[in-house]
Amino acid sequence: MTLSTQTLIAPSPAARDDDGRARTYEVRTFGCQMNVHDSERLSGSLEAAGYVPADGAEADIVVLNTCAVRENADNKLYGNLGQLASIKRRHAGMQIAVGGCLAQKDKDVILGKAPWVDVVFGTHNMGALPSLLERARHNGEAQLEILDSLETFPSTLPTKRDSSYSGWVSISVGCNNTCTFCIVPALRGKEKDRRPGEILAEIQALVDDGAIEVTLLGQNVNSYGVEFGDRLAFGKLLRAAGKIEGLERIRFTSPHPAAFTDDVIEAMADTPAVMPQLHMPLQSGSDRVLKAMRRSYRSERFLGILDRVRARMPEAAISTDIIVGFPGETEEDFQDTLRVVERARFATAFTFQYSIRPGTPAAEMADQVPKEIVQDRYERLAALQERISWEENQAVIGREVELLVANGEGRKDSDTHRMSGRAPDSRLVHFDVPEGSERPRPGDLVTVTVTEAAPFHLIADSRDGAPLRIRRTTAGDAWDRAEADACGVPSHAGASAGGAVSLGMPTLGLRPTAAHPTPQAASHATPHPVSQAVSHLTPQATPVSGVTPGPVSASSAPAGRIPAANASSTVPIYAVDDGER
Repeated sequence: MTLSTQTLIAPSPAARDDDGRARTYEVRTFGCQMNVHDSERLSGSLEAAGYVPADGAEADIVVLNTCAVRENADNKLYGNLGQLASIKRRHAGMQIAVGGCLAQKDKDVILGKAPWVDVVFGTHNMGALPSLLERARHNGEAQLEILDSLETFPSTLPTKRDSSYSGWVSISVGCNNTCTFCIVPALRGKEKDRRPGEILAEIQALVDDGAIEVTLLGQNVNSYGVEFGDRLAFGKLLRAAGKIEGLERIRFTSPHPAAFTDDVIEAMADTPAVMPQLHMPLQSGSDRVLKAMRRSYRSERFLGILDRVRARMPEAAISTDIIVGFPGETEEDFQDTLRVVERARFATAFTFQYSIRPGTPAAEMADQVPKEIVQDRYERLAALQERISWEENQAVIGREVELLVANGEGRKDSDTHRMSGRAPDSRLVHFDVPEGSERPRPGDLVTVTVTEAAPFHLIADSRDGAPLRIRRTTAGDAWDRAEADACGVPSHAGASAGGAVSLGMPTLGLRPTAAHPTPQAASHATPHPVSQAVSHLTPQATPVSGVTPGPVSASSAPAGRIPAANASSTVPIYAVDDGER
């Protein structure tokens, strides 16, 4: 796939109702950052086809982008579908689509359990959503299309981003690892790497439109380059991205300890734009459990990586993922995890109780740990990590930090009269705006001194009432343009129009409010070629070529068939949890 290869979405007649009104859409996202990024592509594809955002109103099209990692993923999906069934009964012409990892896994099971769904699509054919909606509406029957391999690299699809100051950039999809607890490789496929020039051009396009921060995404980012035979490619990519003028912050997630090499640590330390932050999944501190998980590293190797990162980046904040209660985990194994967590001094940890995922080797293992024991260990681990997080945050009090001002990250900002931002190490900091001080815009940078600490956030309140030290940025300017567009006020000459959808290489969509506490963005701009920044990367990187097999099956279930009014009451309703990882 070359830089010029773009996936164009044709306008769809199904995007308008019988009166010629543009039909509205809503995308609900469950799961990880990759799903959030995929939802940007789904939104962009729908808008390219002619649909418009519902913006909080009841939508004509509801898309559920699902996760299959956790046991309650099924409950969330069918709970939402049960709720939508009652809405669809009174909303003429409403369509419901289900995509993502759970759709890839369950396929026609979804239509069997929820026959009022109109479209089911998978992780490999996101760009087909507009045409599937059109076909379902025209034929009057549900459409099921699940492909076995990647049809189009998602980054070539139109994009509707949520943030004007920060964006996701996918560098690869899929995973070549075989962790026994993980369903992702079966649903996302083998790793496919984008060419370095494509990635850098996308970053350049974001920066040209005002973004100053990007997060590089992949199921295993530091194995980037394995497809085209350059095991040092990720470190080279970090260095090349760091040369893009105007890009101030680079982050990435998630790496794998087994493939995390010293050249990446050196690239992080040597590249000022790469932030002193690292998410390094541990999963377990027991070597016996790590072997059973098929994680190809052991606890001492893991701790050695952290030591080397901190030697080169002393202020780095390191986070992790940990699973409690993996099959066969003993109290001794759990004590090993507590020991490693104590030594690792994570800034934060995403801890999970193991849950059986059908289709994974771990689901068939003997010695499944009883729920009450898993719960007890989970609570003990959480208490330990909360203490460590609090101690690590206490050590930051008195430190001067530069924050990227965020929109919507502080849930209590309106009550506390504070604003919020992210420090270079990604810690969330709430700060006050002294009376008489200029108020920064989301995307601006402010320098503050940390005055208080809690386990999961920091406070930076002014002690002397002096005005904030604000550095206005192109990202803040992009925010201003978005606000002007939202209010119907003409922006200054040359400003990008907010809400536009990019075709192919993404650009920033300037929306003044974000549905997720994660950074993204979208206003039309032409990608600029990246020159010297690419020159030292592997030139013969092979393009990703998607195979397009036929769909697994095509359902003939009548579209829009809804159960009797009392049938939906048998389906439990669960709230959407956008923060699940």
